[in-house]
Amino acid sequence: MPKKVDHQQRRTLIADALMRVAADRGLEEVSLRHVATEAGVSSGMVQHYFRTKDEMMMFALQVVYENVQARIAADVDTLGNSPAPRELVRALLVQLLPIDEPRMQEGRVALAFSAYAAVRPAIASGLREDTTEIREFLAQQIRLGQAAGTASTDVDPTKSATGLLALVEGLALHVIGEYYQPEVALSVFEAHLDQLFGPPPAS
Repeated sequence: MPKKVDHQQRRTLIADALMRVAADRGLEEVSLRHVATEAGVSSGMVQHYFRTKDEMMMFALQVVYENVQARIAADVDTLGNSPAPRELVRALLVQLLPIDEPRMQEGRVALAFSAYAAVRPAIASGLREDTTEIREFLAQQIRLGQAAGTASTDVDPTKSATGLLALVEGLALHVIGEYYQPEVALSVFEAHLDQLFGPPPAS
């Protein structure tokens, strides 16, 4: 009986290999051949699932997105019912900070992908949509915090959300560049949350 092939598993295997190549050597080194070698499969198999480099890149970015979403969901589950806006904002944004090896690898890939997408309008439009979605979520949590009296009412929610996202992305860039250590970025992020929402309640 022929062995059943898990096509999604193979695609994910290839995408994971692409991320390792991109994180270790940069996107300019990503090719069907390099990814096949890293994944331990033939170039023909890679071409079977991804006809072009762009298709590989888009799938790899989707894998990163799904990994981040899974970690966010796990964090939110630990917060119990009706978590405070500050807790939800932290659960989302801390996953974008490269404070451990998996997030460092994802951060390198995301950084490289942003440069790759800069000259590819069709790909860049997807990144803009993701950024807009995150910013709107953050703004909504700030509004909820303001209504509950747990967030500063002296700020514009949309502008604050834009600045908060830019802060985290800038911190991530600096950690990836080794300008300072991950714990420094995390402490700066926490201090900014304290300014916006007040310190977390004592446990």
